[in-house]
Amino acid sequence: MNERIELLLRILCDVLPARAEAAYLFAETEPNQESVFAAGRQLLDEGRVDKLLISDCGPKSGYVGAVAYRQAMSRYGIPPEAIEEVPMEPTDILHTLIEAKAVVRHARARGYDKLVVVSIPLHQERAFITVASVALQKHPSLKLCSLPGRAQRWDEAATHSQGTGNVTRAEWIAAEQQRIDRYTTQGDLLPRERILEYLRTRD
Repeated sequence: MNERIELLLRILCDVLPARAEAAYLFAETEPNQESVFAAGRQLLDEGRVDKLLISDCGPKSGYVGAVAYRQAMSRYGIPPEAIEEVPMEPTDILHTLIEAKAVVRHARARGYDKLVVVSIPLHQERAFITVASVALQKHPSLKLCSLPGRAQRWDEAATHSQGTGNVTRAEWIAAEQQRIDRYTTQGDLLPRERILEYLRTRD
């Protein structure tokens, strides 16, 4: 249990590098998207990244699509030239593993050495574990850092996870932990112990 807590704390409170090539903002539902926009803008304002990566697909699974995401990011004060789209394979749905595979493939093709992973706080652990699981197998030299999006009200109802459900963010926490356990058992994710080992030795 101590290692499980250590992993969660390291993911939620990571030390960011002075510079990384880019940050990937996970595709969030509309009620949650400003959380990742805030983190992305923070990274740009601090000069830590030059590019914010987003999924290039159209609306699906609760994601408003690249065009609407770009427009919303622009309204949030993020310059259009800082936004870079990551090609996704054509699928009927969009989920965390699809995004993780695509962004790791994109980072490898672009020769990125460091990437910041950004998702909403309740999804950040699963998002980071998923990207790290893919990277350790497909692009092991890529250094991943974690930055959760801005906190939002936990007692506010919000759709999440492929746009399903409309319960409070706090009520989503247990489901996220269950998904991590289930996807690890399925072999889609590396065990938490392996991700913790990566973070302990990353720097």
